[in-house]
Amino acid sequence: MPAYSYMFGFLQMDGHLAKGVGQKGRLTAEINIRDIEILRRFQELTPYHSSITERVRETNFAKSHHSATWTLCSLEARTKFNELGLPYGRKSRQIKPPRVPFSRPDYLRGVVDADGAVGYTKQGLPFVSLTTASTAIAAYFCFYAKKITGVSRHPGRNERDAIYNVMYQKEASQALAAHLYYPGCLSLDRKRAAADALHDWVRPAGMKVSPNRRSWKEWEDRILLSHDSIAAAAEALGRSYQSCNLRQWRLRSGRVPMPE
Repeated sequence: MPAYSYMFGFLQMDGHLAKGVGQKGRLTAEINIRDIEILRRFQELTPYHSSITERVRETNFAKSHHSATWTLCSLEARTKFNELGLPYGRKSRQIKPPRVPFSRPDYLRGVVDADGAVGYTKQGLPFVSLTTASTAIAAYFCFYAKKITGVSRHPGRNERDAIYNVMYQKEASQALAAHLYYPGCLSLDRKRAAADALHDWVRPAGMKVSPNRRSWKEWEDRILLSHDSIAAAAEALGRSYQSCNLRQWRLRSGRVPMPE
């Protein structure tokens, strides 16, 4: 199950399921040639005929982009992937974690390998991040990561391209990377090496530790919205004025859902 959970997470993010005439169609995954080994592993894991091809083309980011594409045409295989939660056609906002038993760390590692990043910021801080257009994937990633790190994240879509950018830094990223990229796991070699490198970071003397933020509950949102002044709501909730002011803005601007 671990390898297939990883594979499904990766394909949900970087795969494309297309319908053809009649029962024809194909599942494809195109990635940079440097990561071709993971496609070979998918080919080994799949009990159906599939192929891997290469091509060099000009893109918006490079004049010569060398990529590898894994292609699977079996109707039975495509039907299974579709039933598990890989939609046909445009899928970035539709995908969500499967509703059948699966290995959560392996699934999320596949998600991060495909559409995430692991490494160090320009400031030299370790991080693990995920970029996705799916509300369900962003929420599940935050839900699971909190169990591992104790850190809460409540991301909203950014204004430029309406996607979620979720990031964990410092000790939280170290804990998450160690959990997702365990020894011997199936993963992109470069991401696993980057995850291993996070373990070397040590918090510098004098760097403050930010306290865990207290997450907002629905009943607190209702109290906040029922008061005429932010100061009165802050006193009633035992929160700071700044916290209540920011929460009210997020609620009224649609950054977070209104309480039922």
